Amino acid sequence: MAAAFLAAAAFAVIAYAIVRGLVASSQLRTNRLGVATALIFVTVAGSFALQGYQLLAPSLGVGKQHGLALRDAADWHTAVWGLLTAAAGIYYLALRRSRASAPQSAQMFEDLKARERQALEINDNIVQGLTVAKYAMSIGAEDHGRQAIDDTLVRARAIITDRLGEPGSEIEFGPGDLRRATPAAVVSKAEPPEA
Repeated sequence: MAAAFLAAAAFAVIAYAIVRGLVASSQLRTNRLGVATALIFVTVAGSFALQGYQLLAPSLGVGKQHGLALRDAADWHTAVWGLLTAAAGIYYLALRRSRASAPQSAQMFEDLKARERQALEINDNIVQGLTVAKYAMSIGAEDHGRQAIDDTLVRARAIITDRLGEPGSEIEFGPGDLRRATPAAVVSKAEPPEA
């Protein structure tokens, strides 16, 4: 019974945190994945709360027959599973609280508008700069092309710093956190096409 109520409380707090983030970021109507995830946590919390209540009810003189039958059906497997479920919820809450970079709102869910803004920012600050540099080099304005490359590098670094934070900021990375899944593609001097 205690495990059921503990699991219910942990998952109710998680659901509340998700819904609060969705409301604070005005995504409650637009972020269907976030709402669905919150509903999962709400239903799990409700299920465990109901189970805990049904186990407690005979002690309160309510629903004795059903509650006693549920108590008889419950064995150590049920208790261990309830404790593991509660532990998972508590572990999640502890991680969320301890990590400075943990999302405090609905950021854990993909925000398409944020991705669009980031794509436009990369296009405007990096792709356009490289396009100017390439054009300048192609018409022989090498000084202008080098300057465009230098300016683009400054803007690219600013975007990266904005996303990852300055060194020593609250975002901490450990060894291997920024490891690539695939190696960077470095283009060498183009070879002439084969005839």
